[in-house]
Amino acid sequence: MDHKLNGKTALVTGASGGQGAAEASLFAAAGAQVILSDIADDAGEATAAAIRDTGGNAEYRHLDVADEDNWRELIAVIAKENGSLNILVNNAGVPLRGGNITNTSLADWNRLMSVNLTGAFLGIREAAPLIRDSGGGAIVNTGSIAGLTGHFATAYSASKWGIRGITKSAAMELVDWGIRVNAVHPGLVHTPLVEESVDFVQALSDQTPMERGATSEEIAKVVLFLTCDDSSYITGHDIAVDGGFTDVGGYWRVLKQVMAQPDQRI
Repeated sequence: MDHKLNGKTALVTGASGGQGAAEASLFAAAGAQVILSDIADDAGEATAAAIRDTGGNAEYRHLDVADEDNWRELIAVIAKENGSLNILVNNAGVPLRGGNITNTSLADWNRLMSVNLTGAFLGIREAAPLIRDSGGGAIVNTGSIAGLTGHFATAYSASKWGIRGITKSAAMELVDWGIRVNAVHPGLVHTPLVEESVDFVQALSDQTPMERGATSEEIAKVVLFLTCDDSSYITGHDIAVDGGFTDVGGYWRVLKQVMAQPDQRI
């Protein structure tokens, strides 16, 4: 693989497994010094060790993204021990399945917002000065198709719509610091957490024009693009990585049903 991140230092949150682990692995393969962070310490240490075993440069640091002091302490450690920071991926997030607007408790709402949205806010606020002092770089926030459409889980959807807003505002505010800020919005991604919901996975696959979910590695490749110089003129942008789900929507299913009938025209 091309070493598109040679000499760069990257921090990936929620990196103990799934999508975050795939991003950290790909960054290391691209030449970056990668700092994985999470609250699942054993899994995070194991993921970092696995990256090192393949020749990558990786270390693990504990981070609760909803904790302001945790962020300040981690950025101070990176500045002291790593010397620079060029890339931040705000990947950490939590779901709230079945949480519609009438049955979501305030405690659940606040917990989800603290991780999904406040976590990204704190990450950008605390990391941006070090990225600036390191010569500039890129921030990628992980959204969701729930932030591009109406979605059945109200709190989760609201948090991901918030990611879009903070991405665009931060891109405007940080451009003079040489920092680009973009968001990736995955559709169905095959991770252990998602695979527990067999019916949901099948239903979403059936409504996706490509008729399948993405792998974590497919999402990671888009994040890599947004953090390397290949995307040097892109900032404030939302990229849906969803197999056409949000752009084509239900019309794709209508088209298939109509055209399956003999002598049908549109």
